[in-house]
Amino acid sequence: MASAGDILRVKEVSQVYSITPGATVLEALHIMAERHIGALVVLEEGRVVGILSERDYARKVALMERSSYNTEVRDIMTHDVLTVSSKATIEQCMSIMTERRLRHLPVVDEGKLLGMVSIGDLVKAIITNQQSKIDQLEQYIRGA
Repeated sequence: MASAGDILRVKEVSQVYSITPGATVLEALHIMAERHIGALVVLEEGRVVGILSERDYARKVALMERSSYNTEVRDIMTHDVLTVSSKATIEQCMSIMTERRLRHLPVVDEGKLLGMVSIGDLVKAIITNQQSKIDQLEQYIRGA
């Protein structure tokens, strides 16, 4: 089965967007809106120290009536970030994301951020894999 690394290799947008803990939430929102993404990895000195998602914003800024202009990313980011290695299978990633109700999962090898897989990336990979199996079975049935 395909791995998280395989997904990153074929992903249309392979760049990982990040922000620092001291940036404002407004800066983070601008990046997410411009890039059409739902989460940013929070990096400090090249290390993953958090993740900031639209859900974090909705629950910790909008609902708490905080200001996006002066609230820092570190104040609302998720600190305990689950990561996977590039060798993690799609099945393992899907299991983690389903159990923990996550939509984004950073891929890290030897402390280095390689990319991020989303639930959409996993679903697309599963559908592609299933279609490939269907095509192979059809060829087998036809005797090709």
